[in-house]
Amino acid sequence: MRIASTDAADADTTREVAMPDAAEPPAGPERGDDLAWFTDVVHEHSSALVKYFARRGPRQDAEDLAADVFATAWRRRADVPREAVLPWLYRTAGFTLANHRRKVVDLPVEHVPDAGSSRVGDDPELSALFDAELRGALQSIGERDRRIILLHAWEGLDGEALAAVLGISRSGADAALSRARKRLREAWGERTTF
Repeated sequence: MRIASTDAADADTTREVAMPDAAEPPAGPERGDDLAWFTDVVHEHSSALVKYFARRGPRQDAEDLAADVFATAWRRRADVPREAVLPWLYRTAGFTLANHRRKVVDLPVEHVPDAGSSRVGDDPELSALFDAELRGALQSIGERDRRIILLHAWEGLDGEALAAVLGISRSGADAALSRARKRLREAWGERTTF
């Protein structure tokens, strides 16, 4: 399996991910079908998964985490719903990221790199203030609400796809998104100081 880099400067680089021998499908016609399906899944969704991880954690880990999700998809290929592959991958990515975060070593504040580009005009001070307020508002709404907001805003999920990732009904996902938006609006209103 190959995962292409999403960075424009690294567009010509790829990295190989070997599938374990124990995960090989049985010989025969099913093997070709599985391999063709899996190859299509990787080509179609690798960029989305790498972006998912890059937005939520250290950029240098994004491709490795995406490869872990694809390895899980390969091992559990019989369980992946063919009509909802991307939501299944996002759901698995959520579990993969949670496991990864449990392994992360704390980094002293003086070693944390500055992140983000100016989003509020050309004033870097105002931009930093805006980013800090937004991060604070997102932190204050709770993990589940934050996850729902980010899946909707960053990954573009709503309706059935959001419901599949969350493991709930469509109406439950719509209601959860509405509540999460309301909580974020309230948290944002309480935090804005400019």
